[in-house]
Amino acid sequence: MGPVASRPSGSRPGGPADGLARALQRVTATALGPYQSAVVRIGFAAAYLFFLLRELPHRHELYGPDSPWHWDLARRLTDSNDAFSVLMWTDSVLWFEAVYVLTLLSAAALLVGWRTRTVSVLFMVGVLSVQNRSIFMGDGGDNVVHLMAIYLVLTRCAQVWSLDARRAARNAKRATEGLGPARDVVGAVFWAVLGPVLLIATLMDGLGGTWWLPALLWTVWLSAAAWWAVNRYAPLGQSRILLDVLANLGHNATLAVIMAEVCLIYATAGWYKIQGSRWQDGTALYYPLKLDYFTPWPALSDILAASGLMVMVLTYGTVIIQVAFPFTLFNRRVKNVLLCAMICEHAGIALLLGLPFFSMAMIAADAVFLPTAFLVWLGGRAALGRRRLVSRLPGRARAPLAAGTAAGTGDGPPGTPETRPAEDGHDGTGEPRTRGDGGGHTLVG
Repeated sequence: MGPVASRPSGSRPGGPADGLARALQRVTATALGPYQSAVVRIGFAAAYLFFLLRELPHRHELYGPDSPWHWDLARRLTDSNDAFSVLMWTDSVLWFEAVYVLTLLSAAALLVGWRTRTVSVLFMVGVLSVQNRSIFMGDGGDNVVHLMAIYLVLTRCAQVWSLDARRAARNAKRATEGLGPARDVVGAVFWAVLGPVLLIATLMDGLGGTWWLPALLWTVWLSAAAWWAVNRYAPLGQSRILLDVLANLGHNATLAVIMAEVCLIYATAGWYKIQGSRWQDGTALYYPLKLDYFTPWPALSDILAASGLMVMVLTYGTVIIQVAFPFTLFNRRVKNVLLCAMICEHAGIALLLGLPFFSMAMIAADAVFLPTAFLVWLGGRAALGRRRLVSRLPGRARAPLAAGTAAGTGDGPPGTPETRPAEDGHDGTGEPRTRGDGGGHTLVG
């Protein structure tokens, strides 16, 4: 019998040292919350895409050459507060149209997860440029989109439910067959084109007056080259592992910031409401229901406003939910109940007060707390419905509905009932164990 390896003094199985080691291993080896980050990506991209499409006929009056807040005023403001907007590079109408269309296309590409790292940067640039051009046109939902557009650049939000995940699955299949990854011409073109643009913008002092934005953009662009070189010349080496660890740490830290941001939004909103006399006497909801600007359905608003009991219940309920939510995160069942109530609250705001994009942004932010088991089930149902719809299209053969799909191919999330059960350690609500394969991480996709 060989010698038995001794444990370090002061440590025992299952002790604090082992728990800390497991936590460190989990944080560095895995990009946590793949489904939650994917829902946040899809939600915010969809919210801003629909907003840009709705305002397409009015874009010149809101953010363009016909805006009451004209270009000279906007330029003076951005110079004074060091804000960034590529629309301040020139007052050309053609340039405005190009930026607006690019922002719209980047939102659509981010929605489907195509070249996610590239389009997440372009989406951030577009959102900051449009919003900083006319800051007085925004509301609370715009502030949330503004912040989340920056956070998404730092996350690995295309691990599931994306075209990037589908491409990664195809490359993984090629690897099992002894083949190399498919040639990535589009990614190389993106990298080669965006580099000179970034250089010119930096030299011309066109990135605003802050230090963090140029640092972020250059870091992402240079890291793309590092990922390409490592994946090509040392895909199984230590350098590849180091890049994965750094990417996972950045993703997990950003996900924690997003969670803290949501808690801060609700906590401050709730405590400020408590200080208002109308919220204290239970009548606060009545007044917006009587404003023409916030009543897209006057008859429905009148019915709700006519019930004093319902107004009081919804007013007090809103305050209670917002104040209590941050304190319920350590109790999964109570947290899920309040999360459902907040999503219903925002749906009601969209319907009764005519604020659909604010509500979409807040629901997308709330999605970071949704249970993994629910998202896996939801993805499975969506994949099943898609296959049924495709099978009914003319000229398409009817495919078996129970046919499984490869994990991360885009037809359904890994772990759907059609493929394999969810892998978690917390009764189906923990994070699935995913490989740090870098799917969708680099700038070139």
